[in-house]
Amino acid sequence: MPGKKNQSRSALPLGALWLLLLLAAHCTLPAHAQQGVLYEKASKFGTIIVEEPERGTRILRFEKNGARQSLVRLGDPDYLALPYTRVTFVGLALCAEPRRLLVVGLGGGTLPSFLRKYYPDAVIDAVDVDPEVVYVAKTYFGFREDARMHAHVADGRRFIEQSREPYDAIFLDAFGADSVPPHLTTQEFMQAVRRALRPDGVVIGNVWGRYLNPLYDSMLRTYREVFDELYVVDVEASLNKIVLALPRKQPLARDEFIDRAHRVSTAKGFGFDLGALVDYGYTQARELEREAKVLRDGDGAGNGKW
Repeated sequence: MPGKKNQSRSALPLGALWLLLLLAAHCTLPAHAQQGVLYEKASKFGTIIVEEPERGTRILRFEKNGARQSLVRLGDPDYLALPYTRVTFVGLALCAEPRRLLVVGLGGGTLPSFLRKYYPDAVIDAVDVDPEVVYVAKTYFGFREDARMHAHVADGRRFIEQSREPYDAIFLDAFGADSVPPHLTTQEFMQAVRRALRPDGVVIGNVWGRYLNPLYDSMLRTYREVFDELYVVDVEASLNKIVLALPRKQPLARDEFIDRAHRVSTAKGFGFDLGALVDYGYTQARELEREAKVLRDGDGAGNGKW
């Protein structure tokens, strides 16, 4: 694997390399440069930073100069400025009308707030391991709980392992400062996720692509070990990949997936076309690198590293 990784980097097209450098610069602006810092506090899991680059717009980072974890315009759940957030919702085309939704990784509350607006009758559980993140989501980003939407301070894996009523869609959007926590990538974790999912449900995972994530191929291989169908949707102008995993065989041609996604966004009145997002990034992840390793708990995830 290390040799292949080096070959991939050296073979990166010049245009893609410039895009990578541009994105890196965009995500690593100094925390205090041209942006007012409203809140900064060290927590058990990192440094929580809330910035206000302009009035009413808030950014969440998990370390100084770190990537933007959330970008919110107060009072506007349709403001999905980080491109990956829109693409996560293409997964809604792969399940029936959801009644129970789980979001692992609260951040600024972008995903659950959008879901609450368009699925007002659904039960929505949002889980974050860091109580400081839940605090800033409520205090600085306008996240609001209600009778059917709750924020839980808990480890996402333990919450899923202890869940008793299955979900129609599970969004895996938990990131540390720069990566998915290792114990949320393993085969054992994915097996728990599958048990917490309805047979007609969908798992929607947000991961970095291979240029920033040396475990990318292993992550996909691990999904494939547990789930029966897997799709990957590329995110335009981003290094994020959205992984869609199904606990059933459901092969979809590109045009069929585009049509299903288009119908969901039209019926719900989203301000963007899910079908266009699928059209841009659709991949059916059947062929993976055979050398990719299945990630397992015994490989070091319990220690927070591989």
